[in-house]
Amino acid sequence: MSPNQGGKGTGKGAGGKARGPAAVRRLGLVVFGVAFLVLFLVVAIGEGVGDPSIPSGDVILVTHVPGDVGNISEADVEHAIGIAAAGEGQKKAPKPGEPKYEETKEAATKFLLEGIWIQGLADEWGIEVSDQEIAKELKKIKKESFKSEAEFKKFLKESHYSPEDINSRVKIQVLSAKLQEELKEKAPQPSKGEIESYYDAAKAEQFTQKSTRTIRTIVNKDRPKVEEAAASLQKDNTAKNWKKLAKKYSSDPNTKEKGGLQEGVQEGTIEEPLNAAVFSAPEGALEGPLKTKFGFTIFEVVTSTPETVQELKTVESQIQATLAQRLEQEYFTNYLSQFAIVWTSRTFCASGYVIERCADYESNGRPPTAPEACYEANPKGGLPEACPAPVNQLVPALPGTVTPLEPRGRPLAQRPIPGGGGEEAAAGLEGLPEGAVPPAEEAPPAEEAPPAEGE
Repeated sequence: MSPNQGGKGTGKGAGGKARGPAAVRRLGLVVFGVAFLVLFLVVAIGEGVGDPSIPSGDVILVTHVPGDVGNISEADVEHAIGIAAAGEGQKKAPKPGEPKYEETKEAATKFLLEGIWIQGLADEWGIEVSDQEIAKELKKIKKESFKSEAEFKKFLKESHYSPEDINSRVKIQVLSAKLQEELKEKAPQPSKGEIESYYDAAKAEQFTQKSTRTIRTIVNKDRPKVEEAAASLQKDNTAKNWKKLAKKYSSDPNTKEKGGLQEGVQEGTIEEPLNAAVFSAPEGALEGPLKTKFGFTIFEVVTSTPETVQELKTVESQIQATLAQRLEQEYFTNYLSQFAIVWTSRTFCASGYVIERCADYESNGRPPTAPEACYEANPKGGLPEACPAPVNQLVPALPGTVTPLEPRGRPLAQRPIPGGGGEEAAAGLEGLPEGAVPPAEEAPPAEEAPPAEGE
């Protein structure tokens, strides 16, 4: 089988960051972007199959795919290794036994499988792509990513891509886009009740414009000076007099040069008791002196704007879009896990080519990011600072935090509750929302329990 057939031998590795020429990076982003993205969005629902025999001359077999797309030979893998190495900026592909060989081979193999899995899923869903569509997309890519045909050919040479490789990758990109569109159509839409619940929960914060005031103030820690300013304003309460008096008496550097003017002050954004006084005072009346943490304050409400609330009908489409995006993401996330399970069960690898995406892969039960030293009896240099848990922990939500706005709630930190009460117990309950009920303390032993009344 040709190394270029069925979308094989056409990758940069498993998403390795290109460090080659600018042309390599540009085409890499355009051609492979959707192909990588679809792996987080697309799944197939099916059943695994028994372990078939890998045909002679091949090292990997993927079932449930059209034709011989799922047959990967040793030559296919080596070709993909050369492309992956070039994409990672290596001067030449590593050879067996060299430090980078196994790492690059695994990355290249993963990328080969991704392309095959996408083609297999598209075939199951009856999605096809024509030669005309491939040619049109390639023309677009070349126009957007390369200044000339010569630059494109230079890219092919430096990246080790053949024209067949490029056509194969463009085919996978077009299939990926079509798969994504079909998945979007399958994603559930929010119900009227969900939209109403979201509106009720978000109304106070998102859809309410709080009351505002435009005010003038004069602030000074010396009460007699504030009273002098107030006496003058009682005789001449004009903007001109406010400007003169604020400059003379006010200690507020932000407003003293502006006649004490503060525009669009929102309720709850200034200190108490000034906030309550300002939002209960009529327009045009001189108020104070009022003692605050900054000193004594006199003020006047110049204009006021009442609180306004957007009605559901004016924001319904906005809420619908927000919830639809959330449901779509949840739908895609659920599909992702099933996609990996199904297609891994259909992928069989010969000895020396087994990776975690093969059905015959045997896991050691360790997280892939865990340092080897975490599992050694006497690691050289001692244990690492942090070793991951051997299993994923379920994190419950803080009581009372699951709402239409936060359907998953806020995670509850898992830690033991200190015994003995006092400050230690209080520290153990830190983070619980108001009204949450802490775990009950254990009852004292029977012999230590107080006697019942009348005994």
